[in-house]
Amino acid sequence: MVIAGIVIIGIVLILVLMYNSLINKKNQVENSFGGMDVQLKKRYDLIPNLISAVKTYMKHEANTLTEITELRTKALSGGISDDEKVDLDNKITSHLSGIMVAVENYPDLKASDNFIQLQRSLNEVEEQISASRRSYNAAVTDYNNGVEMFPTNIIAGMMSFKRKNVFEIPDIQRENVNVENLFNN
Repeated sequence: MVIAGIVIIGIVLILVLMYNSLINKKNQVENSFGGMDVQLKKRYDLIPNLISAVKTYMKHEANTLTEITELRTKALSGGISDDEKVDLDNKITSHLSGIMVAVENYPDLKASDNFIQLQRSLNEVEEQISASRRSYNAAVTDYNNGVEMFPTNIIAGMMSFKRKNVFEIPDIQRENVNVENLFNN
């Protein structure tokens, strides 16, 4: 009888530890996403200033500027899932990269003190976002391991915990940079 009681207490203790471990991992993901969300908000706050600074110079890129504005509005609207935020961030990153490349065609804009300051601020925020993404991806990987690995996957299934997506580099950013073209422009 004593041995059965010890075994039951041991099993309950193990289940509690696994449950607490999963909750800790879930909370770490939420915490990391919150930190990244703060950095993304900084970026979203910079976007109107950046667009305002480049709008008069970049008539040909008006469509891209409009798309960035629409993506920013959607990202700030709330009520979107973490996965949707990840997708929006990837799209905004891609469009902002395109803007920065297009800036090379506008020497007056590149020389503008206001634009230079905005570009520095955006670069700083992008570095902070990159660090936040790494932290988020590490927390998500740890969480996903807990959700998928035995025996915690059993408890995760009972709690309806699902895999989360990590931030990935958009395909366009995976392409090799043609350095020769950069020097020829």
